[in-house]
Amino acid sequence: MKKLMLLLVCAGIIGGGYWWLWREPERAVSYVTARIERGTIARLVTATGTVNPVTSVQVGSYVSGPIRKLFADFNSPVKKGQRVAQIDPRLFTVKVKQAEANLTTARAQIEKDRADLDFKRDVQKRMRDLFERNLIAKQEVEAAERDYAQALAQQQLDQARLEQVTAALEEARVNLDYTDIVSPVDGVVVSRSVNVGQTVAASFQTPVLFLIAEDLTKMQINTNVSESDIGVVREKQKAFFTVDAYPDRQFSGTVSQVRNAPQTVQNVVTYDVVVNVDNSDLALKPGMTASLSLITAQRENVLKLPLAALRFRPKPTGKDGAKDETLRHPPAQGVSKEQKGEGPRQVWRQTNEKALVAVPVQLGISDETSAELLDGTLQEGEEIVIGSRSDATGDSETTLPGFGMRWRR
Repeated sequence: MKKLMLLLVCAGIIGGGYWWLWREPERAVSYVTARIERGTIARLVTATGTVNPVTSVQVGSYVSGPIRKLFADFNSPVKKGQRVAQIDPRLFTVKVKQAEANLTTARAQIEKDRADLDFKRDVQKRMRDLFERNLIAKQEVEAAERDYAQALAQQQLDQARLEQVTAALEEARVNLDYTDIVSPVDGVVVSRSVNVGQTVAASFQTPVLFLIAEDLTKMQINTNVSESDIGVVREKQKAFFTVDAYPDRQFSGTVSQVRNAPQTVQNVVTYDVVVNVDNSDLALKPGMTASLSLITAQRENVLKLPLAALRFRPKPTGKDGAKDETLRHPPAQGVSKEQKGEGPRQVWRQTNEKALVAVPVQLGISDETSAELLDGTLQEGEEIVIGSRSDATGDSETTLPGFGMRWRR
């Protein structure tokens, strides 16, 4: 019995020592605060897009044949009507000469028909005179009239053939003119798809030989905005963007068009938004990828509330999970639930007595770090709590965005 009592005493001593060594020490908690400041808040819609010329023209070929000469290359400035390439014109020159010969033949045939028609008209007249004097039979008069009618029809037929040959000559000349590839606009050659000696086949589809940008000093960004954000995007809104070529430079532009045609890719609906950009220094090049931010709302000289203050929630520190007596929840102080729009929101402020007081607030637009403070008791320069810190270990605890998650550092 004595041995059992001794074992129990030893076990109690060991258990108490273990609890004493490994128990969590009581830690005094201090709070991390941030100051209410005035400044500018902008609500942004982010997207990616491609930099393109405002107007670009694909120059192709209407006729087929080998490229004989090139008069423009990459980055060459060109004027409207300037020849940029030539297809070998020899075959088309031959066709023009053949059409001219056919036209000469048709005209000669018309002259022959005119002479034959005049002759048969005279024969018809003589036959009528002789028939009126009863010198010939009526059959001879009818034969003369038939010959005259046939001559007249032949002349009309050859006249139509003459017009047909004339049209063929015009077509041959037009095709000969098409062997000179000319620029339809003033601009700069962005790309060239052919070389000298390469055969161009335009039988089924017009091949693209050159891509000419009309004015590289004025560019546009074509970007796709999701349907969840398109409702706040409007024309004439400001935008800024960056490109990989200039990571330290920020470019600006203006929304010029919000297109209504939807685009669905993998069940995601987006809308095309066009942003006009000034490119006077020619820094932007066609095809660059732009990381774009559209300013859908902006407030100047407003009170800025850190978003971290909205995510902070104090922990109860009393025994058995009881709430700390230092937490106070005063009334909403005139900010009604209807005024808040999104329901009651509150932040925490520390008094001189180290007590935390909940302060109801009404918010406007927000960016990535701050929200516009519309109404409440907070003033510029006041401190609000955004996190807590343990004095025993030096760890600080801050609420992460979403789901009330917390992390320690």
